[in-house]
Amino acid sequence: MAKDVKPTRKNLMQIEDRIELSERGHDTLEKKRDGLIMEFMDILDQAQDVREDLDDSYDRAQRAINMARAMEGDVAVRGAAAALKEHPELTTQSKNIMGVVVPQIESSKVRKSLDERGYGVMGTSARIDEAAEAYEELLENIILAAEVETAMKKMLEEIETTKRRVNALEFKLLPDLYDNQEYIEQKLEEQEREEIFRMKKIKAKKEEEEDELAAAEEAEEEAEPVTADD
Repeated sequence: MAKDVKPTRKNLMQIEDRIELSERGHDTLEKKRDGLIMEFMDILDQAQDVREDLDDSYDRAQRAINMARAMEGDVAVRGAAAALKEHPELTTQSKNIMGVVVPQIESSKVRKSLDERGYGVMGTSARIDEAAEAYEELLENIILAAEVETAMKKMLEEIETTKRRVNALEFKLLPDLYDNQEYIEQKLEEQEREEIFRMKKIKAKKEEEEDELAAAEEAEEEAEPVTADD
């Protein structure tokens, strides 16, 4: 890349400005990358806890629904499920974590009381109530897991993007700029040495010409004839 750069002081100043700007950008991106990694580790810990809760609630829900089917039959279970009139509602917002927009999912009407579930209390047993409650808990954990894992995915993508930018500056752009800076400085030093050498030669030649002129004038004076008055 250096061979494509003209070795001028103007270009040297421009490259020095670019180096300063790139070094500041590199430092900023490194701090952002480190901060994102710390935030990601916190979210990862949260995601692991949420995943464990989700697995546990899924197992409980499966046991509860199997017990309800065994005790009440599929028809009763399906009838209780079909009686639901108010379905859960979700709203999404967003929050900013170090420049990364991650979702916040708010849910309502997930947990319901017995009279809100729609089926008649007298026509069902506690087994169906337990299954309904277990699946409400499972749905809450699914919503939370979706929020946390989506945030984790977005954070990981931003970390990878930031790492690529840091590496591009550290291993490509800045080394090229340093090479260009060194190349131009070397060329300017060579030009300066050549100019000094040229000026010395000019000065020496001028002094030589002056000496020759002085010698010629002195010779002329010595060669002048002596008059009778002398």
